[in-house]
Amino acid sequence: MKRREFLTKAGAGTALGAISASAIAQAPSVKWRLQTSWPKSLDTTHGGVEAMAKRISAMTEGKFDIRVMTAGELVPGNQVFDAVEKGTMEATHTLSSFFIGKNPAFAFDSGIPFGLNSRQQQAWLNWGGGNELLRDVFKQYGMLQFACGNTGVQMGGWYRKEIKSVADLKGLKMRIGGIGGTILTKLGVTAQQIPPGDIYPSLEKGTIDAAEFIGPHDDEKLGLNKVAKFYYYPGWWEGSASNTLLVNLKAWDALPKAFQEVLTCAAHEQDTVMTADYDHKNPLALKRLVGAGTQLRSFPKSVMDAAYKATQEVMDDIAAKSPDFKKIYEPWKKYRDEQNLWFRVAEYTLDSYRYGVSAAKK
Repeated sequence: MKRREFLTKAGAGTALGAISASAIAQAPSVKWRLQTSWPKSLDTTHGGVEAMAKRISAMTEGKFDIRVMTAGELVPGNQVFDAVEKGTMEATHTLSSFFIGKNPAFAFDSGIPFGLNSRQQQAWLNWGGGNELLRDVFKQYGMLQFACGNTGVQMGGWYRKEIKSVADLKGLKMRIGGIGGTILTKLGVTAQQIPPGDIYPSLEKGTIDAAEFIGPHDDEKLGLNKVAKFYYYPGWWEGSASNTLLVNLKAWDALPKAFQEVLTCAAHEQDTVMTADYDHKNPLALKRLVGAGTQLRSFPKSVMDAAYKATQEVMDDIAAKSPDFKKIYEPWKKYRDEQNLWFRVAEYTLDSYRYGVSAAKK
């Protein structure tokens, strides 16, 4: 049963009604290992996976047990993809764009620079053909992917100095991965992929000059405000950072059908709940950061324009070299433009007015 068919028939909140008690009772016990790409301190991303595992256990009466481990507990954080592919562990929770060196098409699973926001990403995956296109790619690596949490639009990172023009980016050593890193490289940045747990010491020691991670709540957890003063927005490279549950395909096929449906439902639930959790926590964290001395800045329009131009060049270049990327990129662009039209007509108009009125009252 496809994900959308199951969710349409059952709904994320009524999975137990769709899965018969007899199917659970007759199913054998299953134990999986899942290592995330996150340190335990990230209570929304890593904590969300722990919550998902508890939900799965409860819905299967303890028969489907997933042991959730933090980054580095079983394998180094940058090796979770390989570990799932080889069957060393059954699953991981990660950001697929960490692994675009293996296949650039993975970037669509996470989010594209100047691309879809979190709601649009969910629409594309579930109803716009995104899941089908991506699963054709992940199948090549013996995996099945599930959207499992979204941070929403991210911040533009922490900087030791102000960014007043594109010239200020030249020579900057910055922690940033994915296609965003490739784009910033065109603008003169030296992009580095550093695991979350190493960002703070790298900034503190001056190994890097800037770093992006997620947003106020998680950035505060990592203490990045203590080692960099300027906090920029928006994170144009990740208007939607969709986290992913990657599952070894053989392990998936070996699951009882009822357990497959439970996992699908639990991942879908986390995909919705995590975004809401971030939307709740980020405003409070941002107030604390600014109150503690963080200098909040927006990227100048000249920087945004240069980044947008470089994005189009990079995307076209990748599409010319990667058949998998091009196969997704063409229908994705059409879907993005359709979504932009709708959001510009209703969402943007109302939101812009609301924000303007709110700011005027102050």
